[in-house]
Amino acid sequence: MSNIVLSSAVRANIVSLRQTADLISSAQQRLATGKRVNSALDNPNSFFTAAAFDTRAASLNTVLDGVSSAFKTIDGANASLTALTSLVTNAQSAANSALASAGTTARRTGTVASLAGASSFAVVAARTITVNDGTTTATITSAGTTSVQQILDGVNNTANLNVKASLTSDGRILFEATGTNAIVIGGTTTVAEKALFGITAGTTAAGTINASRSALASQFDAIRTQIDQLVGEAGLNGVNLLNGGSMTVNFGETAASSITITGAVLDSASLGIAASANAFQTNKGIGDALSALTNALSVLKAQSAVLTSNVSIIQTREDFTKSMIDVLKSASDNLVMADTNEEGANLLALQARQELSLTSLSLAAQADQSVLRLFR
Repeated sequence: MSNIVLSSAVRANIVSLRQTADLISSAQQRLATGKRVNSALDNPNSFFTAAAFDTRAASLNTVLDGVSSAFKTIDGANASLTALTSLVTNAQSAANSALASAGTTARRTGTVASLAGASSFAVVAARTITVNDGTTTATITSAGTTSVQQILDGVNNTANLNVKASLTSDGRILFEATGTNAIVIGGTTTVAEKALFGITAGTTAAGTINASRSALASQFDAIRTQIDQLVGEAGLNGVNLLNGGSMTVNFGETAASSITITGAVLDSASLGIAASANAFQTNKGIGDALSALTNALSVLKAQSAVLTSNVSIIQTREDFTKSMIDVLKSASDNLVMADTNEEGANLLALQARQELSLTSLSLAAQADQSVLRLFR
């Protein structure tokens, strides 16, 4: 081939065809890939800058996966918290129903109203007020004055005493038997001293167990068990925010941009919901349960507010990360993406040029043949 001599016109047309073929190949590659910069050879600056944008977008996509997972974990905790609130509300309904059913055990209500725990009266020092259930006795000894709260605490804090003391809604001292036992009030205080508190010495005969209250107490305790089970099953992705779990959510490629979400222990013990006292046979036991449930609902509401706040933060950062990924991808595309309309037009023009070059090559070859005919 090296010994073959081509005319300048033929060689020029071959060179033009070769260049046109290269340009057609490039145009076809751009149309096939959709990119005008496919390697560092096409445009080093655009290629490496776009690669950096794509790398960061990929890193943020990984971060976004973690954020989305954290969002689902909090969403699951919030759903569990809603169910937990419903269970506490159901327990509250059971306790209220028990309170609406009149107690049938022995009861003794004071005659003096408008008393408060701080109400105090002069009682000769060393004189006593006693409350007995037939076996165990609570003794309240005067130190010169005796308060209503001393009487309540003396009764309620005596171990194994089957009597509870509380104040009614109108401020009267109420003694209630926790079971089928009598209530015996005595002591060395005088009738007048006892009368200051609206109480008198004597025995209140034993009553009976209220079956309705017992059934509602069992229902209350069953709900309490469900509360504990729900809390134990509230975890998602290995994190249980309702049982003291915590998690750290990263919002950037480094741990510098993050938030730590700390859960709370919300089982019945932590919420202060104790098992039904004495099968709800006393108003005091039911009242204590209702107070605990009210406090528990306040705790759950506060925890819900914490989760809602964290969800808002995570949602905002998730939206920001998605926007940043879109910006990076757009910036990368602007650097390397081809204009398909332009490339299509270029390909058509190059194909036309190729046809013209072939025609020109044919004409150049014909010119050489014409010279050869002169020697025939």
